[in-house]
Amino acid sequence: MTKATVVAGEGAIVPSPAVSPKRTKVWDPVVRLFHWTLVLGIVANLTVFRELKVVHRYVGYVIVAAIAIRLIWGFVGPKHARFSDFVAGPRRLSGYLKAMIQRREPRYIGHNPAGGLMMMALILLSLFCGVTGWMMGLDAFWGAPWLEAVHETAANSIMALAILHVLAALVESWRHRENLVMSMVTGWKRAASGTDIDHASPPR
Repeated sequence: MTKATVVAGEGAIVPSPAVSPKRTKVWDPVVRLFHWTLVLGIVANLTVFRELKVVHRYVGYVIVAAIAIRLIWGFVGPKHARFSDFVAGPRRLSGYLKAMIQRREPRYIGHNPAGGLMMMALILLSLFCGVTGWMMGLDAFWGAPWLEAVHETAANSIMALAILHVLAALVESWRHRENLVMSMVTGWKRAASGTDIDHASPPR
């Protein structure tokens, strides 16, 4: 029988190091495709397609469609893809941030609370940016300077959050000795052990 360890305060059960497999599949194809579609679409629209209005608009439509699929997937997808796995309440989020400042934050198999907050912020802000971009093409808002300013501010905010997200991923990769960028390419991560937290682990 497989031994297990209960992580205090998290209600999660993870395999013990002695019997835990070396790797576990965390990110399914839908999550990974969404992630890189969002990355490439945002970077392209903020750089090479910024002044190419028609291409910029259609890339925006692709991003919004990807977000719509991801929102649905957040309720019906595999456990690590669901919002219930990584959207943390204020208490858990503040506890994680405090532990992170003290450099003793636990390793999460899925998104950690800070990463979950960043993920939701990027999704919602990208959706808002897409909606304002669509509104700019309507007769009622054509040429409205306030809407253009809102859209531009949202786009710049996305880029700022994306840079912060990349830096945080690099720091976490170094702290936990794990290549998080590659895990979003392959879907695999190091399996839970010790004090690692995996909310998708089946209860025992």
